[in-house]
Amino acid sequence: MKISKHRCPICKGYKFDSTTTFTVDLDFGVVVVRHVPATVCEQCSAEWIDDKTAEKLEQLVNEAKQKHSIVEISEFSSLVQQAS
Repeated sequence: MKISKHRCPICKGYKFDSTTTFTVDLDFGVVVVRHVPATVCEQCSAEWIDDKTAEKLEQLVNEAKQKHSIVEISEFSSLVQQAS
């Protein structure tokens, strides 16, 4: 676990690089993306996703909306490979 010098704005704990699971309820279905790179507070577990990662997640959600998927489950690493 690599702890950064950056403090959590919520509780003042230290943040570290980790992963999270991103989920979105679309009313007609659900999108789940596992192992998403994130920064997580060691104390309160608040999570932050950087802008580049958020753009990829937004693209996946928009694709699921267009397909009207009931369940869409992905690994983040597979999203990155598809974009390459």
